[in-house]
Amino acid sequence: MPAHSPDILVVVPARHGSTRFPAKPLAPIRGGDGVMRPMIQWSWEAAMQVADRARVVVATDDHRIADTVRGFGGDAVMTPTDCANGTERCAAVLDALTEQPDLVVNLQGDSPLVPRVALDALIDAWCVRPAPVLTPYLVCDTATGGLLLADQRAGRVGGTTVVADQAGNALYFSKQPIPHGLPDGAGLKLHLGLYAYTPGALRAYAEWPPGALEQAEGLEQLRFLERGVPIRLVAIDRPRAGFWEVNHPADVAIVEHALALRQQVAG
Repeated sequence: MPAHSPDILVVVPARHGSTRFPAKPLAPIRGGDGVMRPMIQWSWEAAMQVADRARVVVATDDHRIADTVRGFGGDAVMTPTDCANGTERCAAVLDALTEQPDLVVNLQGDSPLVPRVALDALIDAWCVRPAPVLTPYLVCDTATGGLLLADQRAGRVGGTTVVADQAGNALYFSKQPIPHGLPDGAGLKLHLGLYAYTPGALRAYAEWPPGALEQAEGLEQLRFLERGVPIRLVAIDRPRAGFWEVNHPADVAIVEHALALRQQVAG
């Protein structure tokens, strides 16, 4: 473990021009209290769960998103319009800093349900055994696995699954449910839109062109695997209220249901 408390930066990358869900970060989502908030605010609030151990910023190339973030009290950093994905946007944030953090955590702007336990587990795993890249997953029950299979049957781009080697490193990530052969989805490993990187890994990533697998799957993390950089996986328990990301408009209802359940559990 590092001899000092690490300097941690949590970045919430958000872009306006999603092809599957235009203006997705500004989409209104109803909380368990009945109040509508833009999705970027929910994701920012998820990141702020670890404000006691990290600084939190939203990285965007759109002034509408930046203005919204500043309007609810968040810190927004403008990044170039040519960032291809959230990881490149996180790397661009480093250029705007005078002092470099020890660790950068990427909480995707479409992941409003990330629980604090996932953020803490990721940071703690790096503190115990530093590595260039870490990311969490949860093992699906039939309810969550069923959502993945339903998206596949409907031809929708849904959640991301991952398979691991015996050392706990990622072998592959896919927008398809992998491995094949789990008929009810139970046992699939659902990847969470959350990463931890060293600044060096981020800067190297931004210098590499996208690889064939990254472009085929539309998954940015495959660029590391294609370059031979291991991604260590961190297992977390399934949140009681469930977990899902907003990949397309139909996912908003799933997230709103989970937020309502979370409110009930907290109450």
